[in-house]
Amino acid sequence: MSGRIFHAPFLSTNPQFKLKAVVERHQKKMAAAYPDIVSYNSVDELLNDSEIELVIVNTPNFTHFDFAKQALRAGKHVLIEKPAAGNAAQIKELYEVARENNRKVMAYQNRRWDSDFLSVKAIIESGRLGKLAEVNLRYDRYKPELSVKPFKETKDTPINGIVYELCPHLTDQAIHLFGRPLLFDKFITIQRENSEVPDYVNYRLTYPGGLVVNLTSGLLIADPLPAFTVHGALGSYSKYRVDVQEAQLDKGMLPTDDAYGIEPPASEGRLVTVGADGEKSIEFIPSLKGDYSNLFYAVYHAIRNNTLYPITEEHLTWQMEMLEA
Repeated sequence: MSGRIFHAPFLSTNPQFKLKAVVERHQKKMAAAYPDIVSYNSVDELLNDSEIELVIVNTPNFTHFDFAKQALRAGKHVLIEKPAAGNAAQIKELYEVARENNRKVMAYQNRRWDSDFLSVKAIIESGRLGKLAEVNLRYDRYKPELSVKPFKETKDTPINGIVYELCPHLTDQAIHLFGRPLLFDKFITIQRENSEVPDYVNYRLTYPGGLVVNLTSGLLIADPLPAFTVHGALGSYSKYRVDVQEAQLDKGMLPTDDAYGIEPPASEGRLVTVGADGEKSIEFIPSLKGDYSNLFYAVYHAIRNNTLYPITEEHLTWQMEMLEA
């Protein structure tokens, strides 16, 4: 799913990239959509392809670290699906291996380019809410059934459960907005019947000036709350999670389509501000266009022009500190 939805459409339409090969161990599916693709049977075969400069690691979570390190040592740049590793020590090791081999290691944190998150970021940066007091970021889903992929539902599989599936998005968005928290606490539990892995999590992050940021994710939320609520001295802003990119890509829309990344009508964020006279005013704010293409342009410029990739080693280290705590 990750390759079909989140990677191949961008690599195949962006003129800065050539989509060359994939590893398919069992079923050879990718040629149906990409007839010129080379389908290798193993990772070693792909890494031995001298034409390939960039490898995307989008295998199960517990394999990310080993495959990324193997690709770096084979002289490839690497883009790793979230979570980039299992702990902060592994992040440090990946960057050390990358520097030793003069290669780039980059994390795929696409939700920085969601339309809803871009809207929240723009409101915060505008200063219209004044000094911030409380921010709530949520990733709600209703999935009471266990995954059909057994490795995702067993406590014996490392780097598993909602903490490593959805919290990489929430923690990265918090870090992108506010940096490293002064301190944090974390609550996890298991709520679904017969589940072995955490399926509900809440973080409370504390920042300078008394700002509190809550991160929440659960799999038994049938009626999702606004995914983003921001409260400040001058007002509040709320926004539902309505980014359409994943759904569009799943239906075959390409990122080059004019309608790509545009939220549907009535999806605007709600801004409530309080004037000097105490009167409240309400505005509905349309979102910016969401576009994961910007992540791939950042990958290209990091490799070709040695620019700083926006998800930095520090960001990933801080994220891992929260995930593994």
